[in-house]
This record gives sequence, structure tokens and C-alpha cells, in this order.
Amino acid sequence: MSGDVSEEPKPRRRQARGERRIAQLLQAAARVFCAYGYTATSTNAIAREASVSPGTLYQYFPNKEAIAIELGERLLHEMREAHGQAFTPENLALPLPELLDVVVDPMIAFNCEHPVFLALMHGSEVPGRIAEEHDALHANLLASVQEVIGHYAPALSAAERARIAGMVFAIFKGGLGLVLAAPEGAERDATIAELKTVLLRYLSPLVETPATTPATTTPVTTTPTR
Repeated sequence: MSGDVSEEPKPRRRQARGERRIAQLLQAAARVFCAYGYTATSTNAIAREASVSPGTLYQYFPNKEAIAIELGERLLHEMREAHGQAFTPENLALPLPELLDVVVDPMIAFNCEHPVFLALMHGSEVPGRIAEEHDALHANLLASVQEVIGHYAPALSAAERARIAGMVFAIFKGGLGLVLAAPEGAERDATIAELKTVLLRYLSPLVETPATTPATTTPVTTTPTR
């Protein structure tokens, strides 16, 4: 019995080493997917990038698809957290320019920190499981944008809110590509500012006239007139 107790820490140490190795492999995979795309990437390329042998990689992942699924699920989890922090009832009470800051900034920061997200999610042969989870997240984001539009312009019909939300999302995605392509620093900051300006000018006409129907909180109905 005492022998069993003395050996308990070993599995935990092995588990910690395994987690570090998995993180190392996923970071390497992210760099390779960014450089070559999912389809052109091989497990050998990932192993070289991680400075390990292919045999070591196969101890943790049976194939490239398994690596992409693990990486994609971790990225989607972080994106959901960013989504949850951006679309809150408190943020809906903000004036439109400030709302754009608290919604757009976390989304841009996530994509700048994880450029592999777009490379992986938009690949032509991305694993189906990841594509389905990404589509579900996309649908949730669109629903959140529609909810925001409904708070600022409750007189709009559901079809109008859906059309405007789709346009907002398309503008953001197009601007995001320019943001990621811009050099870090002043140029990227200026590109982000331009993206917000485009969104603000598109959405401002919707909220310049006070709503005729009551909203859930006073700030939502009064701040658009500032």
C-alpha cells in the first residue's frame, strides 16, 4: 500500500510533461497552418517546426486532422469567451461609438493574437467537426449583432435586423483582413480606427432618431441622441 502512495505523483508529472508537449505541438501547428494552410501542411512539417521527431508527434496525435481539431476547439473556446465579454447587457447601454469599441476591440485582439484562426477555419478541407462548430459560433455572433441592432432600433423588422447584421458582419470580416495585413503599430491602429469609422457611419442612421417603443433600460433609448 505504501508503495502505491509513493508512486502517485509520477502520473501527475507525466501528465504535466504531456500537456507541455501538446502545447508545443499545437503552437508549431498554428505557425505551419498560417504559413501553408491546412491542406498543404503535413505532420512531418509540424514535427520539424516543433523540433521533435514524427514518432514523438504520433504519441500525442494520430494524424493532422486530430491536431487541427484540438487546435480549433481551443481557439473556438477562446473566441466564445471573447464573444461573451463583448455582448453583455451592460454594453448595450453604451453610446454606439463606445459599444463598437467594446465589441470590435476584443474580436480584433483575438484574431491578431491567433492569426491561425482564419487560416484554419476558412481552409477548403478543414475537418468537418471544426467547420460545424465554427458555423454554430458564426450563427451565434450574427444573432448577437441582431440583438444589438434591435436594442438601438427596435422599430426594425426581424428581416431588416437580419439583413443589417449580415452587412455589419461582412464589413467587419473585410476590414479584419486589412487589419491583419497591416504592420503592427501605428498603421494597424489606424486601420482599426478606419474599420470602426465605417461601421459607425453605416449604423449611425439607425440610432440617430429616438425609438418610439420603450426599450428595456433608459440608457439604450437616450444615448443614441447624444
